[in-house]
Amino acid sequence: MPAFSYRAQRSEGGIAEGHLTAETRQEALRQLAGMGLRPVRLESAGETAAERAGAPLGWTLGRRGVSPRALENFTRQLSSLLTAGVPLSRALRILAREGSSSAAAERWRAIHDLVVDGNGLADAMARHPDVFPRIYVAMVRSGETGGFLDVVLNQVADFQARERELRGKVLSALTYPLVLMLVAVAVLIFLMTFFIPRFQVMFEGFGAALPALTRAIIAASHFTTRWGLLIAVALALAYYGLRLWLATAEGRRRWQQAVLRVPAVGELVSRLAMTRFCRMLGTLIGAGVPLIAALRVARESLGNQVLVDAVSDAIERVQRGEALAASLRDCPRLFPPTAIEMIAVAEESGQLDRELVRLSNETEKELDGRLRTAVSLTEPILLLLMAAFIGAIFIGMVLPILSIQDYLS
Repeated sequence: MPAFSYRAQRSEGGIAEGHLTAETRQEALRQLAGMGLRPVRLESAGETAAERAGAPLGWTLGRRGVSPRALENFTRQLSSLLTAGVPLSRALRILAREGSSSAAAERWRAIHDLVVDGNGLADAMARHPDVFPRIYVAMVRSGETGGFLDVVLNQVADFQARERELRGKVLSALTYPLVLMLVAVAVLIFLMTFFIPRFQVMFEGFGAALPALTRAIIAASHFTTRWGLLIAVALALAYYGLRLWLATAEGRRRWQQAVLRVPAVGELVSRLAMTRFCRMLGTLIGAGVPLIAALRVARESLGNQVLVDAVSDAIERVQRGEALAASLRDCPRLFPPTAIEMIAVAEESGQLDRELVRLSNETEKELDGRLRTAVSLTEPILLLLMAAFIGAIFIGMVLPILSIQDYLS
C-alpha cells in the first residue's frame, strides 16, 4: 500500500507532521480529515520534487502537450463552474475527469492535487510553465488576490480566443507566400543540379563559344553541384548557432532591437505588441484589477524586451502619480500619437477599459487589412521572380542551340 508523508494544520492550532498509508491520494486526504487535520502538504513517499513540479525536463519532448484550444476550454469551463458557485477543488476535479485528452486530464489532475494540498491556483499553475504561460499565471494571481477569479478566468479565455484568431490570421496570410518560396527554391535546385549539367555535356561537343548568359548559368550550376552540400551544412550550423545565441538574454535583446529597426517589419511587430498590450490592460482593468498591477501583467504580453523596458519606465511614472497617457507618450515606437490621444480621452471620461479594448480591435482590423494587402502584392511578385529565373535559365540553354543552327546554315 502506498505511503504518504504529510504536513497539516490542527484544528486547535499548530502543525502536525507524519506518515500514513492509503490506497489513493483521495483516501489519504479523507484520513487526514478524519483526524481533524487540514493538509498543507501531502506527498507520496516515493515522489520526487521534479514529479511534484510537473513533468521532468527530460520527458517533455516525449510527451504530448496540452493544445491551446484545450487550455482555452479549460479556462472557460473553470470560470463557468466558479460562477455557478462550485468550489474550486471540485471544479478542478470535474475538469480533470472530463479532460479532452489524457495529457490534459493529467495536468488538470495535477493542478487539483496541488490546490487540495493548500497551494493557490496561480502557484499550482506556475509549476507547469509548459502549459500555463507567465502572463496566464499573473492574471490568475491577480484574480485570486482581488477575489474575482471567475471573472478573470472568463477574460483570460476571451483573450486566448482573440490571440488564437489573430495568430491564425497571420499564419494563413504567410502560408501561401512561404509555399511559393519553397517551390521556387526546389525548382531552382533541381534545374541547377540535374537539368543544366546534362546540357553542359552536350554543349562541350559543339566547339563554339557559348553566350555569356549560358556561361553564367553553367558556372552557377557547377558551383551549386560542387559546393551545395557544404553550403547547406554551413547554413544549418549557422541556424543552430543563431538559436543558441537567441537563447541568451543579450542575444535575444539585440535580435529584437534589429527586428524593430526593419522598416516594414518593425512597425508590424510594434502594432501587434500594442494590440496585445491594450487588450490585456483593458481586460484586467475591466475585471477590477488595479491599474499598476494590470500594467505589470500586461507588460508581459509584449514579447519584446525593448518594448518591455519602455513600458516599465512608463509604469514607474504612473506610480509617481502621472497620467497613463502622459507616461506612455515616451513610447512612440509602441504607441502612435493617435493611440495616446484616445487613451487620454478615455482616462478623462472614466472608460479606459472599454476604449483600450476598442483600440485593440481597431488596430487588429487595420493590421488585418495591411496583411491582406501585403500578401496580395507578394504573391504576384514571387510568381514574377519564379518566372524570371526559370525563363532566364530556359533562354540561356536555348541560345547556344539557336546559335549553332545559324552557324550551320
